[in-house]
Parts: sequence; structure tokens; C-alpha cells
Amino acid sequence: MLDARARNISHNVRCTECGSQSIEDSQADIAILLRQLIRNEIGAGKTDKEIYSKLEDEFGETVLYAPKFDLQTAALWLTPVIIAGGTAAGIVYQKHRLRKNVDIMALNLIRGVPLTPKERVTILDVLIPPSPPPQGVVSRLRRWLNR
Repeated sequence: MLDARARNISHNVRCTECGSQSIEDSQADIAILLRQLIRNEIGAGKTDKEIYSKLEDEFGETVLYAPKFDLQTAALWLTPVIIAGGTAAGIVYQKHRLRKNVDIMALNLIRGVPLTPKERVTILDVLIPPSPPPQGVVSRLRRWLNR
């Protein structure tokens, strides 16, 4: 039981020398010392949480494979989501702006040309695309992607 518990803890602790291996898998001197420290702490009756806390206090948070979730790790994990959301919003805005530019170009084209009101309406109907009928989210997304 003692050995299985020590192995379980050792699998969750990163070797400070190797970096990519757990201390259970590493043969570095520091890994051997840390495995011995864990066994001594278990023998002294410490809980897993106390052992992880001691290792974190001595070697820093990076020694654990599962660091605590705090403001720093939240920023690390949420930054790609925020960047992706901003990029998507920028693409949507660009598409919207291009669509509005067609309307402005059509108006500029007929500005200054003497037309009757009926001719003006006809030209605007031809130049400005009709707004799409409201549909479900999936249909809108398909239509938007096919543009």
C-alpha cells in the first residue's frame, strides 16, 4: 500500500532536472532523492495533499503536473479563446463592412446622375442585393461560409 501510494504521487510530480518526465520514470539524481523524500513523508503519516504542498513550496508550482487554477493559469488557458473570439468578431465585422460598402458604392454610382424617382428605385433594386430572409443559425452560418 505504501509503495503504491508513493508511486501514485511520484507519477504526478515532474522531474526538475528532466522536465518532461515524472520522477517515477526518471533516473536523475534529484528524482531518486524526491522519490525517497515522498516515501519518508508517507512513512511520517503525511497526507497526499501535504506532500504535494511541501514539494510545491520547495520547488515551485511547476513541479506538479496539475497546477492550481488561479488567475495566472486562467489567463494562460483563456488567452487562446479570447484571441479566437476576437478574430471571429473581426472576420464578421469585415464581412459586414464589405456588404455595406456595396450599398455605398451603389449610391455613389447614381449620385449626380439625373434620374426620375422610378429609375432611381429600379437601379437601387438592381445594384443593392436583397437582404436574406431570416432563417435558423445553421442556415445562416452555411450561407455566410459559402460567400
